[in-house]
Amino acid sequence: MSDLAVADVERSLTFYRGLLGPLGWVEEDRFPTYRGTEEVIYLRDPTTRMALGLRPVDGGAHRYYDVGIEHLAIEVDSRDEVDAAHERCVADGARIHHPPEEDRDIDGYYAFFVFDPDGMRMEVFAWPRAQDWAPSPEYRN
Repeated sequence: MSDLAVADVERSLTFYRGLLGPLGWVEEDRFPTYRGTEEVIYLRDPTTRMALGLRPVDGGAHRYYDVGIEHLAIEVDSRDEVDAAHERCVADGARIHHPPEEDRDIDGYYAFFVFDPDGMRMEVFAWPRAQDWAPSPEYRN
């Protein structure tokens, strides 16, 4: 379970419902936070029980590649699900960082990257892992 502090909870909730809802994620809980000054909303994948919380930020702005989260990755079962998530983001006007493509270093790893409304980078990927997977020599350097 992870929580993201966001500038506008409803705007972010709309984004994450659009991205994750068709993958089976549902809004599960709304709780007052330990500070008692705001509410945290949890979206959860009922199959894996992975959860993502959204709560209002106290101030400031996220900047890609500053201190903090570089990206958050969500694994799906197939390339078709990656493509469908990408298409939903494009239709919703989200800012795409990289369209779906196979990774140049990891065979079979297929992903796309999108920025959420606060500029946090999200990855949706499918990867039929080989048991003996190891990164290519160029990747390890």
